[in-house]
Amino acid sequence: MGSVDSLPYWHVNVPEHERTEECPEFLASLSVKDIGQISTPDSEYSISTWPEVQNIVAENRLDAFRRIPSNLRRYLEYTWKLKRDYGSIMNFVLTQRLHWEAPVKPRGRPFEFDDDVKILWNDWPYGIDERIVHLVVWTKFDLEEDPVTTDLTDEARTEIDNYVQKTFGSRIPRDRYIWFKNWRSLKSVHAVEHFHVMLFDPDPQFVDEITNRDVPLCHKV
Repeated sequence: MGSVDSLPYWHVNVPEHERTEECPEFLASLSVKDIGQISTPDSEYSISTWPEVQNIVAENRLDAFRRIPSNLRRYLEYTWKLKRDYGSIMNFVLTQRLHWEAPVKPRGRPFEFDDDVKILWNDWPYGIDERIVHLVVWTKFDLEEDPVTTDLTDEARTEIDNYVQKTFGSRIPRDRYIWFKNWRSLKSVHAVEHFHVMLFDPDPQFVDEITNRDVPLCHKV
């Protein structure tokens, strides 16, 4: 058996008896970044700590978030199958995760009605400390962006801050939760608005309560 350096990237982190001569279709058209990560043995991957996660968000270096290489492979295979079976990731999220009808229309102003918002686990979280709970807050309403910078407007940022403080801050110390909204180029689902919330070592009962006992897909497949 050769060294990792001599292996095709689609063989890394795969048991020898499961390796295929040809590159699987779901790994055939990857970016240079993804190939570099898929080529990394899990044993060489460094899990991000809570202070590191806080710094990434504070410095808006969201592209620094990575999945554990073998989990990235599973994620790419799963999303490839979703596109094949449902036409798009958006269709799957709408029909199987959110159970919202398209076109998605809010009942009121941002965060005015609870049924315009749904909190679920991130189905394929990043390679972070296992005590960090990664949630996604899905909204039927748009979160307004500056057309020039594509960053959130001050008004939208204040609306999210107030919602996060009300929903999470009442149960979790301020230094144990953060939120961020992915850059447009980093989003895997573009057509349904959402932002991310990370909680450090929260009460599992609280997480069950706000997610309605949701279970991430990575624990099901």
